[in-house]
Amino acid sequence: MEYDLLVRNAQLPETETPVDIGVVGARIERIGTGLPDGDRVVDAGGGLVAGGFVDCHVHLDKALIADSLPVNESGTLEEAIESIHSRKRGYTVRDVRERAIQAIEMHVRNGCTRIRTHVDVDTIGGLTPLKGVLEAREACAAIAEVQVVAFPQEGVVQDPGTAALLEEALEHGADAIGGMPDNERTDEDTQAHIDHCLALAQRHDVPVDMHVDETDDPTARSLEALASRVIETELEPSVTAGHTCALAAYNETHAHRVIDLLVEADIRMVTNPPTNLLLQGRHDQHPKRRGLTRVDQLREAGLTVAAGQDCIQDGFYPYGRASMIETALVTAHAAHLQTPAERAVAWSAVTDSAAAVMELEYGLSAGSLATFNVFEPAVTTRTDVLRAGSPPRQVVHEGRIVAENTSSSTLYASGSAMSD
Repeated sequence: MEYDLLVRNAQLPETETPVDIGVVGARIERIGTGLPDGDRVVDAGGGLVAGGFVDCHVHLDKALIADSLPVNESGTLEEAIESIHSRKRGYTVRDVRERAIQAIEMHVRNGCTRIRTHVDVDTIGGLTPLKGVLEAREACAAIAEVQVVAFPQEGVVQDPGTAALLEEALEHGADAIGGMPDNERTDEDTQAHIDHCLALAQRHDVPVDMHVDETDDPTARSLEALASRVIETELEPSVTAGHTCALAAYNETHAHRVIDLLVEADIRMVTNPPTNLLLQGRHDQHPKRRGLTRVDQLREAGLTVAAGQDCIQDGFYPYGRASMIETALVTAHAAHLQTPAERAVAWSAVTDSAAAVMELEYGLSAGSLATFNVFEPAVTTRTDVLRAGSPPRQVVHEGRIVAENTSSSTLYASGSAMSD
């Protein structure tokens, strides 16, 4: 067997001693020792090789616009949405395309080659954001897989014309239908928003991925409404709920009632700690709410819980490096993930759990897609990756090396060498 790519001396998360990974085409052909050379040989030097990162919740159409927006003086979600309106009206397809390409490339350099992006579809920007992101997806097809969610951030009922645009977005190539039901004016409109989006998903046979109750308001109920309607309609496409910050503000009795509904509805959950730690609880008196959904209780209930970068230097979040290592680390801090088992939860949130949200094949074994990261020899465990924070040395996507990173550091004086 001649391999297209051979990675030698790879320390896998589950093995005690290094192995070789032989790749043919887009798939791993064999994992073992003493494999023959391939067309391209990479010596991992005993460094960790692990499945690639996955970002299942980001906004590529808004990426990298922070410095062109007014300052969000209140630091609230509402002001962030409003500040983006004028910028969105001035979007061009080329502008969105170029920023989205840059954000995709940032992900890839950081070892993330599979991305689900929410893209605004509304009467302010029309389909311009969608067209720009679709062009970026096509331009980056060789280095990344990008799923596009048609996202009615401005509402469906309170933004007449959006319903028709969502249909058009799906016809243009969007892969999923989004939603933001809590942004409607009344409970009745919130339910109508949910019903319209679920009907679209059923008709077009696409997944649902909504922003749900991204608020500190303990009376917010769109998560409960979504889960109840999914159960009632026996919806076939998968359903994901992102953010769900209000769940953390509920009393325990109501929270457990809602979690039971989520389990029955089999809803996948995505938390976005970088953005929500910054926005939520901002105006609380101490003690301040963390703004993070109930990661521990959702997982204990058996639900899939993933984490997303969410924002990359936009009106909601002025930071963001498209680093799923950073996202996992922030999640670990925010969700109190400390023990070895808990650290594995943080890692899973940006790898296999995120892949499950996107309904992607995931794994690192013979027959799997060859999408994985090769880390420096000094980095031998997943905890090492989180501690070091450095991107992979090689990024492999479907059998091809699509990015390489190098780093060096020189210390000219050290207090560790001391004389009498």
